[in-house]
Amino acid sequence: MTTTYHAKPGEVERNWIVFDAENQILGRLCSRIATVLRGKHKPQYTPHIDVGDFVIVINAEKVKLTGLKRQKKTYFKHSGYPGGEKYVPLEYILKKHPERIVEKAVKGMIPRTRLGRKQLKKLHVYAGPGHPHEAQQPATASL
Repeated sequence: MTTTYHAKPGEVERNWIVFDAENQILGRLCSRIATVLRGKHKPQYTPHIDVGDFVIVINAEKVKLTGLKRQKKTYFKHSGYPGGEKYVPLEYILKKHPERIVEKAVKGMIPRTRLGRKQLKKLHVYAGPGHPHEAQQPATASL
């Protein structure tokens, strides 16, 4: 009889992976990033243990959007007060903080639990081509 393998928190090996968002479609890129953050690409995947890798995303400002999303998509937020809803166009966020578009898309694909919040902290997004994580010797992702 074989037993089911469960990863232990101390024996998890985490790697650093770089994703280049240039000319990548936003949703397809972010679903791949979410898979790597959760660790579902590894054979040691255990749902209740964080076995995912660290992810660095560069060139977030050059991500591609299909259809008319660049002009028509809006993000909703609420202050908590009556009448406090705000609709922010994607075009505005892309000009001021392009890294937030990738962060919000990945956040929507991660579970809304303590473990999901812990996994989301391993995501590092940068608008330009450079990043300060060269000391971790990150590997380039193959899409």
